Parts: sequence; structure tokens; C-alpha cells
Amino acid sequence: MRDAAAKIAAVLPPTPIFVQEINGIRIVFKAESLQPIGAFKIRGAWHRLTAMSAEARAKGVVAFSSGNHAQGIAWAARRLGMPATIVMPADAPRAKRDSTLALGAEVVDYDRATQSREAIAGQLAAARGATLVPSFDDPWVIEGQGSAGIEAERQMIDAGLGAPTHVVVPCGGGGLSAGIALALKDARITVAEPEGWDDMRRSLEASWIEPVGPNPPPTACDSLQTMQVSPLTFDVLSRRDATGVAVSEREVAAAQCWAAQRLRLVIEPGGAAALAAVLAGRVAPAPGMLVILSGGNVDIDGYARALAGDVA
Repeated sequence: MRDAAAKIAAVLPPTPIFVQEINGIRIVFKAESLQPIGAFKIRGAWHRLTAMSAEARAKGVVAFSSGNHAQGIAWAARRLGMPATIVMPADAPRAKRDSTLALGAEVVDYDRATQSREAIAGQLAAARGATLVPSFDDPWVIEGQGSAGIEAERQMIDAGLGAPTHVVVPCGGGGLSAGIALALKDARITVAEPEGWDDMRRSLEASWIEPVGPNPPPTACDSLQTMQVSPLTFDVLSRRDATGVAVSEREVAAAQCWAAQRLRLVIEPGGAAALAAVLAGRVAPAPGMLVILSGGNVDIDGYARALAGDVA
């Protein structure tokens, strides 16, 4: 894990930490929203693609993503001179789609309600001889995402804040939270998910994988819309006795507003889920707490509604 962190640090400057009080307690925030692609996903993408052989790189990479993993793969592939194809939902935020295209990747659309992105990506990879890189169900990707935890721990210690004792992390498939759980073995881990999409929370409570139920509610947290977590991420978090909470759309929007006002940061809905959990009291603020702000790729219209309080 620390070797992965060193490799990533050689190409990506550390994202900053910020300190603010909530209920009189100092909380540390890690702004992964300030990565070159606006999200933490660049870490796992770089670690995974640089581990590929020259022959595999020449054949390219295929991934599926609603936007942040897409941009991470596209960024890493362009830097390494590799072709990249991304399977994206047709309703993905335009800003994320445009950024992925601008980074040189090919985008293949699918209907998230009727089609399987895994099946489409698998068929494309097989036909082209390319390597399929999942957004979270991959040991290399998880290890790369965990570098955010190692980096934050070093920053907190250097700032005289001590090592993190409790980390609150947004969770879709669980790649970031599993990576941090592996990196920070002495810290308590809590994952935050949108209501109706809280399959990791329910899985951890049940001690087996519980997929998202039929007809889940709409959510602005597009980056956290995962129908089922993987056995890999679930196993890591389960062994670490991680817990989970669910947050409402209003709580997420309120967290986006708080981040803009108090931290001067633009945070996307999914990236604000952990902050929402703390602000709403679903996770009690405590000394040594680290909150991950995982992404900042906002849809401008949706962000304006969040700031205006126009969220159902």
C-alpha cells in the first residue's frame, strides 16, 4: 500500500486538508475534489494502468463508469499513450461526459435501466483484446484509492493533529472506503451512502451482501449509484467492522452548501455524502475524525438548485 502511495505521489501532488469545527469539535476534511480530474478515482486508475505490461497497454483499456472513474482512466491512459473506451450511462452528467471525451477516451452509451454495463464492457474488452478495469472490484484499484488515507494521515500528523481515529467516507462500490480501511488499520471506518442506495450499509449490518432493492429512488449522487457492492470490498470492510449510514437528498444538498460557505470548495453530491452524515448527526463528530470529500464534478444546474435549497 505504501509503495502504491509513493508511486502515485510521484505524479499527483497531495490534495489539501482543511480543518473546521462542527459542534465545537475540530474535524479534518480531505479535498479529493481538487485532484486534476476532480475526484479520487485518478489514484486507482493510475496505479492499475501503470501495473500493466507494455503489450497489454498497447491493446488498450475498457472501463464502465458514470463519470469519475471514466475520467481517471482517460487521464491515466492519455498520459501512458493508451487507447481507452468507457461505457457510460446515457444520463451521466454532461460535465463528466465532456471531460472524459476531452481526455481522449471513446465513450459508449448504455441505458442503466435496461442494460448491463458490465456485460457491454466485457464484450468490448473481449472483442478488442483490451484490459477491463472495474471501478472498485479490483485489488490494484483499491490499493490505489487507499493512498488517499496514507496521504491524509501524514498530513494530519505533520500538522500536529495526530493520526485519524475515525474516517467517514462516501461509498458507491466501496473501493475508496476499502482502500482506506486497509491503509489506516487503527481507524474506525464509516461509509455514507444516499438513501435507497445504501446497499453497503445494509450488507454490513446483515453480514452478507444485500443488493439495492427494485425501483430505487432517484438521487443526485450519481457517483454512488451502485446496484451491488463486490465481495472484495465487502469482505475488507466487514473484516474491519466498518459501519454505514444513509443520508437524504436534502442532507447532501445542505452539505454542498456548507462546503461552499465554510471550506470554499465545490463538492458534487456523491462527494458530499460523508460530510452530510456528520452535519446531520448521523455520525457524531469526534476528535481525530477525517471526512473524505471524494469529488467535485458538479452539474451546474443541479449545483445551483442545491445552493438555492431547491431540493426535494
